[in-house]
Amino acid sequence: MTQEGKYQRPRLSDEEQRERTRTQIEIIQEALGRDQVGVAMGDGDDPADFLYLYRRQHILVRDADVGRVREALDGRVSVSRGLVNGLTRLAVDANIPDVLDRLDEAVGVGVAMPDHVLYVTPTGGTCCPATEPEEPGVGEPLPPLNTEGDDGRGVFVSVVDTGWHPPAADDEATRDWLNGVTGDPETIDLKNIHPYAGHGTFIAGVVRCLAPKADVRVEGFLPLGGAAFESDMVVQLVEALALGPDVISLSAGTKTRADRPTLSFEVFWENFLSQVKGTVLVAAAGNDATRAPFWPAAFPWTISVGALDADGRRTDFSNFGSWVDVYALGEGLVNGYPRGTYVCHEPPNVGDARSFEGLARWSGTSFSTPIVAGKIAARMSATGLTARHAADQLLAEARAQATPGVGPWL
Repeated sequence: MTQEGKYQRPRLSDEEQRERTRTQIEIIQEALGRDQVGVAMGDGDDPADFLYLYRRQHILVRDADVGRVREALDGRVSVSRGLVNGLTRLAVDANIPDVLDRLDEAVGVGVAMPDHVLYVTPTGGTCCPATEPEEPGVGEPLPPLNTEGDDGRGVFVSVVDTGWHPPAADDEATRDWLNGVTGDPETIDLKNIHPYAGHGTFIAGVVRCLAPKADVRVEGFLPLGGAAFESDMVVQLVEALALGPDVISLSAGTKTRADRPTLSFEVFWENFLSQVKGTVLVAAAGNDATRAPFWPAAFPWTISVGALDADGRRTDFSNFGSWVDVYALGEGLVNGYPRGTYVCHEPPNVGDARSFEGLARWSGTSFSTPIVAGKIAARMSATGLTARHAADQLLAEARAQATPGVGPWL
């Protein structure tokens, strides 16, 4: 905390940020399997300069393109089944970036795409979250608990994340707003809390602070190092959509090959989400401090959320650009976190032990995202509008108060 009482996020040197990226890639590879996760490199050989992460020896294509892609590869591929309608994963015994270059020429650019890794982890320098969890220094949540009449009653918010920590619902520090939240239980060793554990619980808490009576369910779709392959994530999103949520809050995403849209999310929109009237997907814009698109937030059918600091300025880590719809507080938020000990994995705090008593302080567009999701839920209960119409209303208000150099904000 500063002398004025405002939170000040620790700043890292360029080399510390690069070392963080290397560490985060190691965590993802360890979680999903080193033989499974490939790193597409740029001009150099430093993992800190990676272009995107992908599933080795697999590519994604639309169902309709399977035949011509297999023909272009002389049939030397096999089909992995079990994906959603419209999407096929092909097994290819070759270097995936090389295969995709060949297919771009043979069947068309972007017909085949990598099976990218989506992550809540801070890859790319400073993604989601922008910090490791910190001891809060306060005993109340930030943003504070909403005590007005627009409480989210009757609204269902699906938090697609690392899972739910059930003790938080009964914890003295958090039960006032987390009681009644449900979800897939997250396995956590409280004596040695693993990286990105509690991420989904924290996000559910932010939603509940804005909409304390909303029905919130946390899906455990990113339990391994805060990461999942995009094709697996879309299968699970279809399952979540089947439960009928009004709002889906997704604090995960990825950089992609040549900045092209993720194929699996294109199929998800075309065949599933676009068929459900009123449901909205709110997605984190990512924390790479770049204009480059971060997917799925960059799709026009999502509500993409960047991060502000306490003074209303865009944070130095938030992605930005015309594809970001709105900005909200994303630095120094305080909310529910497992009671236990977390040992830091990232520089400059490697090895430091931090003790938590039910609350943590965290930063990143991961956490500005549920602020917007919670505001949509609150607006729905106050007006009777659908999620889509409530979101449109809020975004119009955000544009009306846009700040030069920042953009629309809530």
